[in-house]
Amino acid sequence: QVQLVESGGGLVQAGGSRRLSCAASGRTFSSYSMAWFRQAPGKERELAALITWDGGYLYYADSVKGRFTISRDDAKNTVYLQMNSLKPEDTAIYYCAATLANIRYKRYEYQYWGQGTQVTVSS
Repeated sequence: QVQLVESGGGLVQAGGSRRLSCAASGRTFSSYSMAWFRQAPGKERELAALITWDGGYLYYADSVKGRFTISRDDAKNTVYLQMNSLKPEDTAIYYCAATLANIRYKRYEYQYWGQGTQVTVSS
């Protein structure tokens, strides 16, 4: 089992940058593929980015491609989401999620979730 705690959210101006972190407990973090989902007000939670357990595959939603970068540091049991060129439409609660499966895109395929961190982008 793994517990996830996100941090790094806050208020940022459009065009700015923010880095989110997700710290995981447990000794088997390196076995988990990790993802960042986000949920804007009144919308469904959507996958923004994922990284497989070995870092060999990265996925980005079209809406964030070229602006966001997901990475992981297994020595620190942490996954990151670097967000650049932020837009007001990036405003959402960002959730970190983990799965023992390899490549998964659906919310229900992730077994473990953090509590979320709010990112608000002002215009």
